[in-house]
Amino acid sequence: MRIVAPAIVAILIGIVVSFVVFTERIDAGHEGILVRLYGSDKGVQDVNLVTGRVWYNPLTESVYEFPTYVQTIDYPKFTVNAKDGSIFDVDPTLSFKVKDGHSPEIFKKYRKEIQVITQTTLFNYIRDAFRIEFNKYSTDSIISNREKFEEAVQEHMQRLLDKEGFQLEQMTSGVVYPESITQAINAKNAAIQQAMKVENELKIAQAEARKLIVLAEAEAKANELRKQSLNNLLIQQQFIEKWDGKTAIYGQAPSFFKPVQ
Repeated sequence: MRIVAPAIVAILIGIVVSFVVFTERIDAGHEGILVRLYGSDKGVQDVNLVTGRVWYNPLTESVYEFPTYVQTIDYPKFTVNAKDGSIFDVDPTLSFKVKDGHSPEIFKKYRKEIQVITQTTLFNYIRDAFRIEFNKYSTDSIISNREKFEEAVQEHMQRLLDKEGFQLEQMTSGVVYPESITQAINAKNAAIQQAMKVENELKIAQAEARKLIVLAEAEAKANELRKQSLNNLLIQQQFIEKWDGKTAIYGQAPSFFKPVQ
């Protein structure tokens, strides 16, 4: 009995340990990958393990989890050269996900967990995408065609990710122009603003000048009309209307009217 009791205890412990070790629960938003470590079937099974509890033999198999939700990675800043040699800083952020059902082929190719792949392989991909696309554009064309350039980089990255089993959701480049280019752009913008200011001031001056001309022309026309209206009969009529009955004396001889010069 003394020998049987420890044996039973050992068996029970083995059963409990086996239950704990031989199961793995795949969380929601993940794909489980069952990997055979030994034998002729060594490699990734041609199946995708769904979420739930997975039974496996830890001596000959391993289970990995690949997230299938969207991940956003803020990669370190790096520099690239434009076609004409200008150096740009790039500070990219990448949002992506593993395409449904592609976890096994990704693991089979890299034999690494997703965190390692995103920080190494995908970082190399994004640097290559920017390097290749920057070499197609001069500095001026990058600045003047910023949207077109950004789209070209994103399409390049999408092709790289797609063939690896990833899906690009969004990418921001965080491109920073060289200091010399920034200063040139600021100077150009300042010159444009100054030119616009001068142009506006000129338009205001021209408008004021036209206003003065119109006023002068109107005044001259009014004076001409007043001059034309001041004839002898009108003057005599106005004199008679305002005459007080006394004879006005102009010159050495009495006269009602003074000659108009």
